[in-house]
Parts: sequence; C-alpha cells; structure tokens
Amino acid sequence: MSNASILLASLQHGDSFFPSGAVSFSWGLETLFTENTLTNADDVEVFTRTQLQGRWAGFDRSVLITAHDAANLKDGHVEELRRIDAIVESQTLASELRDGSRRSGLALLRVHEKIGTPGASAYYGEARRSKTRGHLSVMQGFLWARCGVDKSHSQVIAAHALCVGLLGAALRLGAIGHVDSQRILAALHDPIDEILNHEAPVLEHAHAFTPHSEIAVMQHETADSRLFAN
Repeated sequence: MSNASILLASLQHGDSFFPSGAVSFSWGLETLFTENTLTNADDVEVFTRTQLQGRWAGFDRSVLITAHDAANLKDGHVEELRRIDAIVESQTLASELRDGSRRSGLALLRVHEKIGTPGASAYYGEARRSKTRGHLSVMQGFLWARCGVDKSHSQVIAAHALCVGLLGAALRLGAIGHVDSQRILAALHDPIDEILNHEAPVLEHAHAFTPHSEIAVMQHETADSRLFAN
C-alpha cells in the first residue's frame, strides 16, 4: 500500500464514524461519574491516561501486535488467534470487561465481514460456532492487518480509538464538553507517543493494573440506572 492508502485506511478505521459498537461502553467511567469520583475534565483526563498507561500499553497493545503477526501467517492463523483470545479471556478478571471486550470485538468483526475484509467472514463463522471469543484487541490486530494497515499504524489507531471512546462516554454523561474533549485528546498525544516509542512486552509477559476502573465496572451492574453496558 502507498503511504496515502495507509493514511486513508488509518483514518477510516480510527474514526468514531466507523460502526464498531464502542459507543455502548464506558469501561467503568459511568460508575465513577455517578458516584462523584470523577466530576470534571481534569478527572476525565487522568482516567483516560490511566487506561492508556495501566492497561493498553502493557496488555492490549501486546495482544494487538501478536494478533497482527498472526494475521500474516500463511497457515495456522486461526489456531493462533484462538490462543491469543484465550489468554485475553483468562487475564480479564471482571466479567463486564470480558463481556464488553467480546461484544466490541465481535461487532467490529461483523462490520468487516459485511464490508468484505479478507478473512473476516471465515473468522466470523468461527465465532458463531463458539469456537473463538473475538476479543476487541485481538480483532483489531487481525482485521487491520488484513486491511493492509501496518503494525505501527494499527497501534496508533487503537490508542486513538480508546481515547476517543472514553472521551465520547464522558461527553454523553455530561462530565466534559466538546472543547474539553479536544483539549484532552491533544494532551494525550505525548503519552501515546511515549508508549509507542518503547517496545511492548511479549504476550506471555503482558500485564495490566487498573484496579479503580475494574472495581467501578464490577459495581456497574448493580447501579439503579445505566446509560452504558459497563
């Protein structure tokens, strides 16, 4: 692919306009807002930065990279993707996080199946037969590789999409305004760049530590009213 084609693909897949299903999830942010733990733009920035550095950098990024490599295997990519999926399943302790990751990943896979991304239809069949789980970071690496997006750009898209998803949730909750969201997103460019300038841990050493948000996600299912699925 030419540089322009890669850029266009990155813009397409990183755009909140892309129907990935991410708007259904707040990843614990709704509970923290409801409990008045998170009340303003500064709090939202800290929360988003923590998700980037505490989970995405050390875990989801490694999963994406490994799945991206698997997508380029001539044979055995399905078995390797199943293995990666199983690792994500076993290391995601909160059931609502597991469910959200699976639902987001399968929604993304379904869209790619509809638009004809190579390999998406076959893997969607695997998911429908319950032979794989389709976690989000696994599907990002696999599908973006099959769209011709290189590993470096795929990581940028994923980090950007995480931030936009969280900021979008904060907007719908009324915790921030549109100008706040753009200021925060710009402020997160340097932390993302710093993460990407360091080598990701291999999948066997991948790790995450975001206890505050994970507890919030667990508490979410007993909330009196809920706008988001987690």
